[in-house]
Order: sequence, then C-alpha cells, then structure tokens
Amino acid sequence: MNQAEYLSTLNEPQREAVLYGNGPLMIIAGAGSGKTRVLTFRIAHLIENGVDPFRILSLTFTNKAAGEMRSRIEKNIGTEARNIWMGTFHSVFAKILRIESRYLGYTSDFSIYDTDDSKSLLRSIIKEFNLDDKVYKANVVFNRISGAKNRLVSADDYINNPVIQADDDAAKMKEIGRIYKTYVTRCFQANAMDFDDLLFNTNVLFRDFPDVLYKYQHKFQHVLVDEFQDTNVSQYLITRKLSAVHRNICVVGDDAQSIYAFRGANIENILNFEKDFPDVKTVKLEQNYRSTSTIVKAANSVIARNKAQLKKETFTENEDGALIDVIKAGSDNEEGRLVATSIFEEKMQKSLRNENFAILYRTNAQSRSFEEALRKLGIKYRIIGGQSFYQRKEIKDLLAYLRFTVNQRDEEAFKRIINLPKRGIGDTTVAKIAVSAAENNKPIWEVVSNIGSYASGRTITAIDQFATLIKSFKILIEEGKDAYDVAAHIAKASGLLRELYEDKTVEGLSRYENVQELLNGIKEFVDSDENEDKTLSAFLQSVSLLTNADEPDENEDNDRVTMMTIHSAKGLEFRNVFVVGLEEDLFPSQIMLESRQDLEEERRLFYVAITRAEKKLTFSYAESRYQWGRIKMCEPSRFLLEVEPHFMNLTASSRDTIPPITSFVRNLAPRKPAESAVSTAAAMHVPSADFVPTDTFDLAEGDKVEHLKFGFGQVIKMDVNGSDRKATVKFDLVGEKTLLLSFAKLRVLK
Repeated sequence: MNQAEYLSTLNEPQREAVLYGNGPLMIIAGAGSGKTRVLTFRIAHLIENGVDPFRILSLTFTNKAAGEMRSRIEKNIGTEARNIWMGTFHSVFAKILRIESRYLGYTSDFSIYDTDDSKSLLRSIIKEFNLDDKVYKANVVFNRISGAKNRLVSADDYINNPVIQADDDAAKMKEIGRIYKTYVTRCFQANAMDFDDLLFNTNVLFRDFPDVLYKYQHKFQHVLVDEFQDTNVSQYLITRKLSAVHRNICVVGDDAQSIYAFRGANIENILNFEKDFPDVKTVKLEQNYRSTSTIVKAANSVIARNKAQLKKETFTENEDGALIDVIKAGSDNEEGRLVATSIFEEKMQKSLRNENFAILYRTNAQSRSFEEALRKLGIKYRIIGGQSFYQRKEIKDLLAYLRFTVNQRDEEAFKRIINLPKRGIGDTTVAKIAVSAAENNKPIWEVVSNIGSYASGRTITAIDQFATLIKSFKILIEEGKDAYDVAAHIAKASGLLRELYEDKTVEGLSRYENVQELLNGIKEFVDSDENEDKTLSAFLQSVSLLTNADEPDENEDNDRVTMMTIHSAKGLEFRNVFVVGLEEDLFPSQIMLESRQDLEEERRLFYVAITRAEKKLTFSYAESRYQWGRIKMCEPSRFLLEVEPHFMNLTASSRDTIPPITSFVRNLAPRKPAESAVSTAAAMHVPSADFVPTDTFDLAEGDKVEHLKFGFGQVIKMDVNGSDRKATVKFDLVGEKTLLLSFAKLRVLK
C-alpha cells in the first residue's frame, strides 16, 4: 500500500497525526479509535520521507503489540521495517544495557531474573538474616523494593530516607532497607538484573555516563511511545532524556484507560505532558470504530464523572445497537448460571461462536461459578491469566540449565539445577558452597569447578561431575553451535528429558511434552529470518522478556469463551461482553475507596470493561456471595447508577432478573465507604429473645418471618427450582430481599 492509499483510509484527525512533522506530538486516542493504525502509518510515513529506520525508537508494552506493528509497517514499506528499534521498554533497554554493560560492571551475558528468581533470592536473604518470614514475607518485600526502584529510589537512598524508614518501622519491617541493599549486591555478584533493574539501570547509565546518553540522544531522531498513560516515572524520564536533542517525541495514549497505578503507572505523565512540552501538538482521536453507539455513549456517561482527565467526547457512526442488559442474581452461583445460559441462548439465536463472548471480572477468584456453569452447558472456555507456559516447573528447570551454561555467576539458576536430576547434593552442601564462596570472595562457580580445593566429603565427586557437565555445555557455545543445538544437547545430557520420559503418569507425559514444545520454540527462533543472532544467549534474552500476553494460545481449538480480569482485557475486543460481579466493595473494590484518585482509577477500569464490547454488553451482579466461608449480602455497584438509565434494558424480563431503576437508586444512595444501607438498617434490629432458625421446607407465600439481621417481614414470592429454593421477603426495615433458603436463617412466625 503506497502513501496515497493508506492516507485515504484515515479520517481527518488520524491523517493529521500521521502527517505531523517535527516536534512533540501527543495523540489522545479514545477506545476503538484506531491508534495502532495511526502509529503504524506514522512510522511508515517517516521512513518514506527519508528518516532512517535505524534512527526510529518505538516503545510498546508487549512484544506481541510490537510484532504486530512491525508486521503492518513491513507490509507498507518492506523489510526496512526490521531495522526499527521497536519493542517493549524492557526489551529495548535490555538491548542497550547489553551493549553498554561494561559501564555498569556487568558482562553482556547478564541474566534477567523473573519474579520467582527474585523472591527466591529474597527468601534466602531473609533466612540468612534470621528474620521472621511471616513478618518479612518475600512477596511483600519484593513489592516494596520494586516500588522503590520504579520511583528511582536506590538502596542507599531508601536507607537514608527518614520517611521511608518511618513507614517500614510502622509496618514492623525496619530491616527492608538492609535486605534491599544485600539483594542488589547479590544480584550484581550473580551478573543478574531483575525486571525493575532494566529500567533503573538504564536511568543510572544515562545519568552517570553523559557520553552514552549523548550517543543514544543523537542516534534516535524520533521516539514514539504507545500506551503512554501506563508509563511510570522511570520510563518517562528515560524517554524524555532520549528525545531531548531532536525533541521529536510522539506519545499515544488515553488517560481514560490508565488502570495500572498498582504497577507504578503514573497518570500524571499524560495529564502533565503539555507542561513538559509547551509547544506540543495535541491531536484527539475521538471516533470509535469498534462499538455500537449505545455502548460508546454509555461509556462516555460513566467516565465524564472523573475530575482528573483530558476532556474528549468519543463518538461513533456505528448503529445504535442493543441496549445493555442487566442481570440480577440471587447468589454468585446463580450469577454464573444466568450468564452461561445467556451465552448459550445468544449463541443459538444468533448462530455465534464461543470465541465471540468474553466474561470480564474484577478478580481472578470470581471465575469459579462461571467455569462450573459453562461446563454444565458444554460450553468450552479458556482462562487468561493462569499459569504461564514459561512459569511451569519443567520449563524453568531446563531454562535454568541454559541460563547457567551462559552465565556461571547466576546463583538462582545454580541453586535450581545443582541437584536436578538428583545427585545426592542436598541443601546443606549448597549452603556450604555459598559460604565458601563468600569467605574466599569468589563466585560460586569458582568453588564448584575447583571443589577439591574448597571442600572434602562424599559429595565432592557428584559436584565435580556437575562442573564437568557444565564445562562440556560451554564448549558447545564456544564452538559456535546455535541455540537449538545447545539446548537439545543440554536437555538430553543433563538427564532432564530422561527423567520426564520415564514418568508415565498423565502429568509426567504432559511435562515431557512441554519440554519438547520449548525445544520446538527454540528451533523456531533459530529458523526465523528475523533473528540474526541465533545464539543461546539471544534466545534467553527473548524468553526472559516475554509477558503472559505475548505467549501463544496453547489450545488448538480457539473457539472458546474467554474469561479474564478486566486488567488483562485491556487492548482486546469481543463481540459480546459480560461485565460481572458489579457489586459495592467488589467493583469498585473495597480497597479502592480510600481516596478520589483510587475511585477514579476504578471508574477508568469500568470504562475499559465497557469499551471492550463491539455489539452486545451485559452487566451482572449478585445479591449474595460467599466471602471467607460466610454468606455476604451485597448491593449493586455505584457504577451501575452512573450509566445513564436509557442505555440499559431495565424492563422486566422473562427470567425476572432485571431490577427496576428505583432499586438502584435506593441501594446506591451516597454512603461512607465502610457503611452500607443494609448494615445500617440491620443495626436497628435486635433479634427476639427466643430467636431460633426454623426449618423452611414448607415456607409459603404470605408467611411472616424474622431474619437475624433484616428484622420482620412477609414472604411475597417463592421460587423453587429443584434444590435451589429462594424466597422473596418484604422486610419492614430494608425492603425486598431475595434469600437462598439453604443459607438464610429465618424464624417462621406462628
């Protein structure tokens, strides 16, 4: 497609963004407005007008997004697209760090620790410090250190900051600073960086070595950043420094979709971009090509309530489409059943496929009732966000062998493989090796490869054999063997493949097949023309930077209902979307009601959920659900009230699941976060002295009852469906409530 052809496919604002020349550019791209298309064509336009692809830096948040964008550009301009510096923040900065590693004291083959590696090292340090691991939980410590690095707070800064120390003191974890400093030292000794280090160390590199910064500032003539609203402080500082000379920085994002504050994303980056670049050109992409008019307008009515935002009015020329259905369920199990039934009926009526449907929830824990209901109806589904392929034990085992072969200072890889398969080398022996290395100020490999000089005992032979094995693997790399040849040899020679093959259980067969699939992936990496560097080191770098979103769908049958958290759904779209669990304290989450900023982030999350739908959108909520082993009465989310009522189907339905809007108004009256209309009213009822729950098997309409919390009332409706028995009771204090009789404790009044 030539320039004239692709420009003719763009609307006026899109064309303006693509054709804009030099200088800072901010593209505010509403949901479904074609931002990827604009970014792709802008890069193609730059190259067609004389910009060298080697001088373009394009940053994304997933390798998958970068790959799709590169493929699109290649269709327009040919193989020159492969010369663009394009990838995730972590992959691009890892590439720079490998090139410039000597400045920071690393070798170019440094390991990249994933979260499990980091937590394993932290657990070791906590144990060495004789700290209580119930107080110093590895997960909590890891998040504390990660948050500090993303704010560019070094270990020394952390220790010397009185505010941070006071916070740690209050949390009874005053040793975190010492753990942080030791963790950094141990990573450096292992020639390893964690994910946060890839950003932190790039900032250090550009801060402490002006010549290196100068080199890359002049190298990159254009810097483009996708999903700019998701950048953290560290990412923004790097991109701002890199674009300081040419000032050709183009950021694309939507403040209304900033939902990753918990990962360190800073919405102020996009809200204040104009302050940092006063001469910025701002282009707003407001036409939605994805969703029906009803869905777009409903989303607008919600997000308009946020105060911190860049004003825009998204619109569409698509059809009005169906109203938004609202499903009210008596319990979380019933919610699952009603949603599954709705999917089944919609499939039959409209001749749709499973893949046309998505169920989005606030937390992964909500998936159970929907899984069970879909299984009962024979509807296939997949859950996004389960265990990653690269996090499976057998995969991490082989990868650890590959990592240690490339980098013998990788302590976490060493600890994983030294007794795998079993060689009779226990934890005590490994600890002694670590102590010997520390006492002699030597890397662990130095001790292992010369074990006779540092230790004695019956395990020496096993350790020496392990060292010989690793040395034989290193020879293959030195001989120039590619990643597949080395990996296939290691899988066999290490004994890993044999051990898995000999396990004839279903699980063992699955693990063996997974390792074979990893080897297939390495072969594919080697055979790909896009990968010039086919070494094991290059493969390990590509794998270490993968995210769950980048991994291929392992299901051969892709015709499945997709279930995922709303956070995972960002950037995706589906014909029919169910946003479930719309209850106060669940969505919005109870922990996000402490401040306006938190609540506005939850509202942005709801906006993201709405805008995933193309044709049909359904909301659902339950009046009760289990929490901590007890039944909890719920009320509809305030977000339901924030959707303009004329966009929702609030008339009575055949299943009697749609509540009148007046019930929303009653249940969603303004309240303090810790209170609810139910709890306030319930507090007024004092149970009768002789209150004893009655057997409700013969309960009938018209019976008068007493509830432990809701007080006195009269049964106005019975709904019996097999063992699922519900009663609708009109209580004097709290109005109508639908109760599951298998759980409700009622006293039937004579």
